[in-house]
Amino acid sequence: QRFIEVETQKQRFQQLVHQMTELCWEKCMDKPGPKLDSRAETCFVNCVERFIDTSQFILNRLEQTQKSKSSFSESLSD
Repeated sequence: QRFIEVETQKQRFQQLVHQMTELCWEKCMDKPGPKLDSRAETCFVNCVERFIDTSQFILNRLEQTQKSKSSFSESLSD
């Protein structure tokens, strides 16, 4: 069971990286070239940071919601 959990987490991480790459590429890359200009580089950094912040916020919110539901269910069973 632990192995499945670890593999599931790896898969989620891979999906997250793929989504982030696709989103930030579309947002920041006007014209591909041999190297990034400073505007594109700054855009990528900001995009990745916001993506991570948003993902973390959503995970925290889901965790809080799950805990609230558990607490509510436990109080009903008392």
